[in-house]
Amino acid sequence: MRRTIAVRVPDPLRVELDQAARAEGVSRSDIVRRSVREYLFRRHFRTLRRSMTAKAAAHGVLTDEDVFERIS
Repeated sequence: MRRTIAVRVPDPLRVELDQAARAEGVSRSDIVRRSVREYLFRRHFRTLRRSMTAKAAAHGVLTDEDVFERIS
Protein backbone atom coordinates (compact mmCIF):
# COMPACT_ATOMS: atom_id res chain seq x y z
CA MET A 1 0.00 0.00 0.00
CA ARG A 2 1.28 3.46 -0.85
CA ARG A 3 1.01 6.33 1.60
CA THR A 4 1.70 9.99 1.12
CA ILE A 5 3.92 11.82 3.58
CA ALA A 6 4.77 15.49 3.64
CA VAL A 7 8.37 16.55 4.06
CA ARG A 8 9.40 20.15 4.64
CA VAL A 9 12.71 21.20 3.14
CA PRO A 10 14.41 24.59 2.93
CA ASP A 11 14.04 26.35 -0.42
CA PRO A 12 17.67 25.84 -1.46
CA LEU A 13 17.30 22.09 -0.96
CA ARG A 14 14.02 22.05 -2.90
CA VAL A 15 15.67 23.91 -5.77
CA GLU A 16 18.55 21.43 -5.82
CA LEU A 17 16.10 18.52 -5.65
CA ASP A 18 14.14 19.92 -8.59
CA GLN A 19 17.33 20.37 -10.60
CA ALA A 20 18.42 16.81 -9.88
CA ALA A 21 14.99 15.44 -10.79
CA ARG A 22 15.02 17.30 -14.11
CA ALA A 23 18.58 16.24 -14.88
CA GLU A 24 17.79 12.58 -14.20
CA GLY A 25 14.34 12.64 -15.79
CA VAL A 26 12.63 11.40 -12.64
CA SER A 27 10.21 12.85 -10.13
CA ARG A 28 11.05 14.41 -6.77
CA SER A 29 9.27 11.48 -5.18
CA ASP A 30 11.54 9.02 -6.99
CA ILE A 31 14.62 10.76 -5.63
CA VAL A 32 13.19 10.99 -2.10
CA ARG A 33 12.16 7.30 -2.14
CA ARG A 34 15.61 6.29 -3.37
CA SER A 35 17.25 8.48 -0.72
CA VAL A 36 15.14 7.04 2.10
CA ARG A 37 15.84 3.47 0.96
CA GLU A 38 19.58 4.18 0.82
CA TYR A 39 19.53 5.86 4.24
CA LEU A 40 17.69 2.92 5.82
CA PHE A 41 20.00 0.39 4.13
CA ARG A 42 23.08 2.20 5.43
CA ARG A 43 21.55 2.50 8.89
CA HIS A 44 20.84 -1.25 8.94
CA PHE A 45 24.36 -1.96 7.66
CA ARG A 46 25.93 0.19 10.40
CA THR A 47 23.87 -1.62 13.04
CA LEU A 48 24.97 -5.03 11.74
CA ARG A 49 28.55 -3.87 11.46
CA ARG A 50 28.63 -2.71 15.09
CA SER A 51 27.17 -6.02 16.20
CA MET A 52 29.54 -8.12 14.11
CA THR A 53 32.58 -6.02 15.02
CA ALA A 54 31.92 -6.69 18.70
CA LYS A 55 31.53 -10.44 18.04
CA ALA A 56 34.67 -10.54 15.90
CA ALA A 57 36.68 -8.67 18.54
CA ALA A 58 35.55 -11.18 21.16
CA HIS A 59 37.18 -13.87 18.98
CA GLY A 60 40.37 -11.91 18.40
CA VAL A 61 39.48 -10.75 14.89
CA LEU A 62 40.39 -7.07 14.92
CA THR A 63 41.88 -6.22 11.52
CA ASP A 64 41.41 -7.04 7.85
CA GLU A 65 44.54 -9.16 8.13
CA ASP A 66 42.92 -11.18 10.94
CA VAL A 67 39.93 -11.84 8.69
CA PHE A 68 42.18 -12.83 5.79
CA GLU A 69 44.12 -15.26 8.01
CA ARG A 70 40.88 -16.87 9.18
CA ILE A 71 39.47 -17.40 5.71
CA SER A 72 42.69 -18.38 3.91
